[in-house]
Amino acid sequence: MDAFAKSNDERDFYLDRVEGFLLYADLDKGTEELEVLEAEIKKPPQRFCLVPKMTFYEVKKFMEGFIHEKVYDIDTKEKLLDIITSKEARENFLEFIYDHLTELEKWQQYYQERSRIRIIEWLRQQNVQFVFEEDLDLPKNLVEKIKRHLFDVKVPKEIAQGRELLFSKAKTYYSNEALNPRPKRGRPPKQIAKVELEPQVTMDIYTQVPAACRLFLYVPDIVSATSVTFSAKFETEEHLLASLRGSPTLHVDEKLEALSQRLESLRHLSNRLTGAEKFFGDDRGKKPFQPFIKPKFPDTKVEVLPEEESTRVGSAIGVVLPKKRGRPRKEPEELTGQKRRRFTVKKVTQIKSPKKPK
Repeated sequence: MDAFAKSNDERDFYLDRVEGFLLYADLDKGTEELEVLEAEIKKPPQRFCLVPKMTFYEVKKFMEGFIHEKVYDIDTKEKLLDIITSKEARENFLEFIYDHLTELEKWQQYYQERSRIRIIEWLRQQNVQFVFEEDLDLPKNLVEKIKRHLFDVKVPKEIAQGRELLFSKAKTYYSNEALNPRPKRGRPPKQIAKVELEPQVTMDIYTQVPAACRLFLYVPDIVSATSVTFSAKFETEEHLLASLRGSPTLHVDEKLEALSQRLESLRHLSNRLTGAEKFFGDDRGKKPFQPFIKPKFPDTKVEVLPEEESTRVGSAIGVVLPKKRGRPRKEPEELTGQKRRRFTVKKVTQIKSPKKPK
């Protein structure tokens, strides 16, 4: 994956058909070393094959496929489509993806799947028998033994069984299902908490590297496929993260980052206000904040006018104000309850019925 992404006009990568190592021919190397490497590559048995360089069309196809298949937010999709149509689309695309953590995980998975298919297609064209180490269910120490004794004829039984598993697994990559994996049919498995473990990849061990090619041997320190970047400009993921404007915010919570930005803007405004106060000669900003205290009113004595003076004032007002026309207003009578009438009981003589004859 890294060789496919980094290969360009100034960098050449070669794959060894015998042992599977990669050679990295960089123009920064000396002229004599490059001439010796070229002579070794052109020897009669075509042992080395040049890793193809990604064209502009292929790079754009990678980005467009991700946008249409994995990006669901409309605003994010429109922003990415604008980026890939502008200059330096590849680096600006990665910068935007690494600033959005929700899209970064989807991009890494998509890039790994598409690169896997591309590598399988190219190795099949070269008729190379290969196996991806992450697809093996072999223990780590056994894989290391297989690498060490790859060209030995007589090997222990354990290594011989491991070789048979490698041969049978290599045949599966030449089937149609390797490029178009079918979904599994039947009853879905029980939903159990899936524990994702990082595959234990062994160190590369090479014993058949020619002396002229050892200076150009490409052995990158890559732990997992997610650390392989799509960038052709930066060597590692650390270099890419260091170049991004928002690289320090990648490992910080988004809510905390938004809060820190608001606090920074408030601090900036307060600094501007203090600067303006110093410019206009107003030193009130330096004084500490004083809380509001309710003032105490002085004790005042209220004098009550006697009745005579109050009546004089009322009569004076009555003289000045004109009287209303019409009937004089009746003074309100005191509300008194109505007197109840006394009830008298009438005496009525009883009606006697006539006596019946005996």
